[in-house]
Amino acid sequence: MSSTRLTPPAVAAPSPVPTAKGPGSPGPALAAAMLGFALITLDTSVVNVALPAIGTDLRAGMSGLQWVVDAYTLSFAALLLSSGALADRVGASRAYGAGVVVFVLASAACGLAPGLPSLLAARSVQGAAAAVMLPASLALVREAYGDPGRRARAVSLWAAGGTVAVALGPVVGGALTTAWSWRGIFFVNLPLGLVALALLTRVTRSERRAAPLDLPGQLTAVTALGALTFAAIEGGTEAWWALGVAVVSFAAFLLIEAGRREPVVPLGLFRNRTVAVAVAAGSANSVAFYGMLFVFSLFFQQVLGLSALAAGLMFLPMTGLLAGVNILSAGVAARYGARLPIVVGQAVAVGGLLGLLTVDAESSRVAQALLLVPLALGAGFSLPPLIASMMEAVPAERAGTAAGLLNAVRQTAGALAVAVFGSMAARDVTAALRTSLLISAGLLALTTVASLRLPGRRA
Repeated sequence: MSSTRLTPPAVAAPSPVPTAKGPGSPGPALAAAMLGFALITLDTSVVNVALPAIGTDLRAGMSGLQWVVDAYTLSFAALLLSSGALADRVGASRAYGAGVVVFVLASAACGLAPGLPSLLAARSVQGAAAAVMLPASLALVREAYGDPGRRARAVSLWAAGGTVAVALGPVVGGALTTAWSWRGIFFVNLPLGLVALALLTRVTRSERRAAPLDLPGQLTAVTALGALTFAAIEGGTEAWWALGVAVVSFAAFLLIEAGRREPVVPLGLFRNRTVAVAVAAGSANSVAFYGMLFVFSLFFQQVLGLSALAAGLMFLPMTGLLAGVNILSAGVAARYGARLPIVVGQAVAVGGLLGLLTVDAESSRVAQALLLVPLALGAGFSLPPLIASMMEAVPAERAGTAAGLLNAVRQTAGALAVAVFGSMAARDVTAALRTSLLISAGLLALTTVASLRLPGRRA
């Protein structure tokens, strides 16, 4: 519900990027990139309201439904660590085209899946393709626009495509599931992907550039994240074995990264206070947003008995405000500095989470939908300046790496939230809702306090 996203995620786009050579308008590159980014972000939010229907059709229990979300998110998050370097090596346009082709084929496989194992395998491939597409799509925009001013406006449009997709995801998923089948949420990717490929044929081919790949670091990161999520979802004796694998893999990852000249995650970044706070606060935002999207999707359908479409419409006031809030926070940060919107946004989100504790089966539907709004307002208001402050805190040559790290950690946090909250919901959805609200509010309260130590307004 990889992600992404409250706001378009920071990504490790290949850098440096030369201006694309050759004739033609940059419009096709921007349109192709926007469509690809929208596909990626749509797939992180469209699935949630279809989960009960998937469970009924494929006879999947709660752990199976958690894996439907996390199989995509985990492969997306983990592979983002090195996908920017991969796009550098093969060229952004080639990487993007290959990613779209694999994404479309995996979407078709999801829609045709005869059972849960095949669906989960296809979802993992979808996530891997999305990880390749995301930085390559941004690189296409950067290559197509040589003028910094036009490039900035193009990147804003690219980002807006992702925000709109996040907002429409629950409604689109609910409408397709109710009117047709849960399989429709995957088949809708096919024509959109084909349009993106058609646009890509009008884009100048990108140059290849040397870029180091940290394959041992990438492999141990994937193993650690996968094992940790397995432990959170499955429980029982197997969970302890999985937790052991996660610990050993993470220790190996740290040793590998500490000894490499070009690590996928430079550990020294975390010595910077702003980076550490940004990563922690971004993770707390993802736990709250994606965890609530998952749990409330179950609550609306399994407890309140709403259809998938009605459940999707319940999220519309919440997600529909994200784009406007993102723009507003940028203006506030420009005038008063990043710390103010970061702290205020997180505090509003905490208040919204606590307000949602009043929701029960007897609450009016209008009240339930409106009570979700402060969470989106707060998270959407705090995250853009949080990302920007992190980018300013690292050297220019580390900006892409830091951006990829932040987004990967945010996606992982969202996946773990689904794993933990879903395990609680398997026993009692209403009780899990209250506990997950308290956990999310507590994490955001801690990062709100930590954010007070960020630098204030710049001179």
